[in-house]
Amino acid sequence: MSPSILPVDPFDYVVFGGTGDLSLRKLLPALYQRDRDGQLPSAGRIIAVSRTPLTSSDFRAMVGDALRRHVPANEIDPAVWQRFSARIEHASLDATGAAGWPDLAGLLAEGADRVRVFYLATSPELFGPICKRLQEAGLVSERSRVVLEKPIGRDLASARRINDEVGGVFAERQIFRIDHYLGKETVQNLLALRFANSLFEPLWRSGSIDHVQITVAETIGIENRGSYYDRSGALRDMVQNHLLQLLCLVAMEPPLSLDRESVRDEKLKTLRALVPVGIEEVGQKTVRGQYRAGAIAAGPVRGYLDETEISADSTTETFVAIKAELHNWRWAGVPFYLRTGKRLPEKVSEIVIQFRPVPHCIFPADAGEIVPNRLVVRLQPDEHIRLHLMTKDPGPGGLRLRPAALNLSFAETFKHRFPDAYERLLMDVVRGNPTLFMRRDEVEAAWGWTERILDAWALRGDRPKPYTAGTWGPSGAIAMIERDGRTWHDEPGALE
Repeated sequence: MSPSILPVDPFDYVVFGGTGDLSLRKLLPALYQRDRDGQLPSAGRIIAVSRTPLTSSDFRAMVGDALRRHVPANEIDPAVWQRFSARIEHASLDATGAAGWPDLAGLLAEGADRVRVFYLATSPELFGPICKRLQEAGLVSERSRVVLEKPIGRDLASARRINDEVGGVFAERQIFRIDHYLGKETVQNLLALRFANSLFEPLWRSGSIDHVQITVAETIGIENRGSYYDRSGALRDMVQNHLLQLLCLVAMEPPLSLDRESVRDEKLKTLRALVPVGIEEVGQKTVRGQYRAGAIAAGPVRGYLDETEISADSTTETFVAIKAELHNWRWAGVPFYLRTGKRLPEKVSEIVIQFRPVPHCIFPADAGEIVPNRLVVRLQPDEHIRLHLMTKDPGPGGLRLRPAALNLSFAETFKHRFPDAYERLLMDVVRGNPTLFMRRDEVEAAWGWTERILDAWALRGDRPKPYTAGTWGPSGAIAMIERDGRTWHDEPGALE
């Protein structure tokens, strides 16, 4: 075992929605990789729960097929698979009825002293009923934890109701609200970049930073999630959780330590410092979009209104851009431009810290344009951190300036494979470490800010602006940032 691989206590991982896409595409491959790296204890079991009447043998075959699809072929080890498959059981039950619960209780009876994780990879409407059933079946112990997938509700009231229902069974310290973006290595490196380097902290404020951009772009459409997505939209699906969590890590004050509550305390302060966007500002500070037929790299694609399960008059947004502001000392006057959407030209998630221009230029006009420094944190793909600086172009014949990048590429710097986000977070749950998970007050503060925008949109009654699939969203998103004399860091890689 590598010295960097820390073992965890014996556990039972019970995954509700065990035959679903999230389980087969992300959770089980992540647990397989942890087994492959030698982190799982011999007394570690995985129990998938679903309504599907499957034997454990049938389900193991399903998992084997999923691993072949979602794990690189050179990482499939027959010996590891034999060990991993022996951990897997399947239980069929009705999440809201009585059928099947005694069978699950029988499976868990032999591991009563283990850490017991209940991962709810289901719709949020089932979070409360499942927790109540767990309590009635006597399956909740002091060493139990429950993991809630986003979205937690679709507005503040439903989020509070879900939190009340789950909180009626589990203590807050036992509840892990997961956002897989917080497990990404580059996101974790934001903490190291800011608080382990004296270079940046004096500059990490309004006096030196002009603005911040956070982009999460997807080339995919809604895939097989039409019924869910049409009730959600980009603001609920991405901004309320992923983008606001990234904003918090960029903007929060230095925590006292990396203990389980200090980081979350500072994130909460940041969320509470967000300036509300009401009906008077929403037209200037937000842009909604909905993709039309177009083309991406893979070829022609249909428009959102032509997707399966989408009504022809749907006003659900598939793109949103927001100018967010923080009402505090560090960030007063520094806008945070948030942008996310589907059917965009590239799949990319990144944070751009744009520094202010130099106050006075001493170089002649023919030396070239001085481009302000920029720090780019790429979360996916090709994870890296790049600092763009001005340098002298080598050679005789006068002084010529050009931008160049100092590059920390994860692939080039760290030659070994490192765990993905779900691998890290699944093990943190077993350890009982909630640092990278959202606390109840965080979730509700994020919904409180987001709901103001939703309400303002509803009052205005505007339809989302159309944009062609394969472009960077509606023209209004460009106009929003250019009104401030700024531009989007479009076409990631072109300036690097």
